[in-house]
Amino acid sequence: MSDLSKYRNIGIFAHVDAGKTTTTERILKLTGKIHKLGEVHDGAATTDFMEQEQERGITIQSAATTCFWDDHRFNIIDTPG
Repeated sequence: MSDLSKYRNIGIFAHVDAGKTTTTERILKLTGKIHKLGEVHDGAATTDFMEQEQERGITIQSAATTCFWDDHRFNIIDTPG
C-alpha cells in the first residue's frame, strides 16, 4: 500500500479519564485488529502493555498501533491523559 491518500494518522488526545484508550480499543475491535475488547480497569487494554499501566488502570506511555479498514491504513497513537 503506497498510495498516501489511503493513509490516516490519528492521535487521540484528551483530559484524564476521557476514554482515549477505550476509544482506541473500540477502533481496533471494529477493524478486526483484535477480537476481544480489553478493558482499561481490568488491565487488559491492548495499548496499555506496561505492567504498571495494567496494575493501575491508566495509560502512562503513548502507544502506537496500526489497523486497516476499507482499503485504508490507520496509524493510531493512544496518549496518556
